Parts: sequence; structure tokens; C-alpha cells
Amino acid sequence: MTKADLIENVYLKTGFSKKESSDMVEMVFDLIKSTLQEGETIKVSGFGNFVVKDKATRRGRNPQTGDEIEISSRKILTFKPSQVLKEAINGG
Repeated sequence: MTKADLIENVYLKTGFSKKESSDMVEMVFDLIKSTLQEGETIKVSGFGNFVVKDKATRRGRNPQTGDEIEISSRKILTFKPSQVLKEAINGG
């Protein structure tokens, strides 16, 4: 499903115009993005949690040369689905 599909579904299910539906979807994504950029967790009841985690600097190896390299620290985004979502996916 693409963003355009989401906008189309909002348009069909709510009766808002396509422009209003597009603006709503964009606002939700912008809010999620800005919240995650601030390092906050997003918890959606019945769906799951989006969490920003810090990964420390670590040693790695270049697979082509075998040389050791340092992999810099960075932030990663993880998603943990709720039990309700897991059950829905697994037909429970």
C-alpha cells in the first residue's frame, strides 16, 4: 500500500475531498516524523510502538578486504507490533 492508496482510502471512507484527505494523511506523517526526530516513542493502541534507539559505535569488518573498520554510532527506528495486531495477522 502506498501513500496514494492511503489517501484514496481516507477519501472513500470519510467523504472528505481528496485534497482534505491528502492534507490529513500528510499531517499525520509529519507529526509522526517530527515526534520520532525528537526521540520520543509513538504508541498506537492496538497497533504497536515506534521507538528510536541509539546504536553505539562498534567494530566491523569490510567483507571485500577483511579489514577492520569502525561503524559509527547512529539512531535506528524500530517497530514492535501489539499483541492485538499479531493476533489479527495470524488469524487469531
